[in-house]
Amino acid sequence: MTVLQLLAIISAALLLQGAAGIGVIVWRRRALAAQPAREAGPAARAPSAREWPGWRDFRVVRRNFEDAAKSQCSFYLRPVDGAPLPAFRPGQYLTFSLQVGGGPGPVAGRVLTRCYSLSDCPDPQNYRVTIKRMPSPAGRPDLPPGAASSHFHDRVQEGDVLKVKAPAGHFFIDADAALPAVFIAGGIGVTPMVSMLRWCAMAQPRRAVHLFYGVRNGADHAFKHLLEELAATHRTLQLHVVYSSPGPDDVQGRDYQHVGHVGLELLRSCLPHGRHQFYVCGPPAMMQSLVPALRAWGVGEDDIRFEAFGPASGRPAGPVTSQPLPASPTSFEVRLDRSGRTLVWNGQDANLLDFAERHGAAVDSGCRTGSCGTCEARLVSGTVHYADKPDHDIASGHCLLCVGKPQSALVLDA
Repeated sequence: MTVLQLLAIISAALLLQGAAGIGVIVWRRRALAAQPAREAGPAARAPSAREWPGWRDFRVVRRNFEDAAKSQCSFYLRPVDGAPLPAFRPGQYLTFSLQVGGGPGPVAGRVLTRCYSLSDCPDPQNYRVTIKRMPSPAGRPDLPPGAASSHFHDRVQEGDVLKVKAPAGHFFIDADAALPAVFIAGGIGVTPMVSMLRWCAMAQPRRAVHLFYGVRNGADHAFKHLLEELAATHRTLQLHVVYSSPGPDDVQGRDYQHVGHVGLELLRSCLPHGRHQFYVCGPPAMMQSLVPALRAWGVGEDDIRFEAFGPASGRPAGPVTSQPLPASPTSFEVRLDRSGRTLVWNGQDANLLDFAERHGAAVDSGCRTGSCGTCEARLVSGTVHYADKPDHDIASGHCLLCVGKPQSALVLDA
């Protein structure tokens, strides 16, 4: 074979190899083009359920009472647009805008904003909230019952359409299945716990879970059959129902396990040694006593998560972070730009919302616990302090009046 023939063979081989490489590249590009587009990262994702903007219409597709006294009613909600519902974090809540109709009372004809915990595990078709009819405050029959809860119980029927904001809130279960979870609920505070329990049973059936649930008696015992079924089918769930005043037909060992109230002594006698993560939701009296008791027991702040309910939620005493609380102020000027008024804060009020209302300033409000964001106002200048981090994610340059106190002179767009 001559040199020229050898060079010709080598050149032909190189040309064939190059052509094959080009063919492979073209084939790969065509194959990729035929595939459905993949996510390019967070910026390319559609908004999740927690991110949908503003209000969304939901139809009530079912109502169901959860207790013998028929004071706690579940409402099943389905989006009018028919789009699937992305999963929320078990323990979060929904925010409602309610047009309260006629009838006596100071809120008749007003739009109320209220937050209610989701009471089921995530479902792509429905949301469920469970709402307790709130009577007049104890010892004050002259005051009206809860306006929003009465509206739900008396007026909201199957087929009605409600305006709802996306699930929100920082009170939700830690997904680490290695951490035993202790749920402590008083009264209607059981609703976020049911959401967490149902999720654990579905997604983490081997996780160690304890529920301590305090109610007055069997008439107020919500989700009784559901909780008993979960305990019977999941050996890792320990159920501790506590009646403070059992009725004549209530049987200990069948309907409830303990008499009295949920307290530290009961927890210490029932829980095994070791680290647990505590989730607490209940009325102010429970929050004010139990959360500080857990801290005194030596439970770390990272292992105590709580949510109070009611317009006077009474957040637990004591800081929830290592940062010291600021000294009480003498006085600050607070200017409300919209009304052109300059007022003097002297520490008399619990928060800026109470302060504004005491001076006759009209301010929109809803939950009054830092959850719904209705009272959010633009902070033109000054500094506002929060004893506890609000559930609502506050926009930059804004503040929440219902849980904020001034740390300096303020100018508010309110």
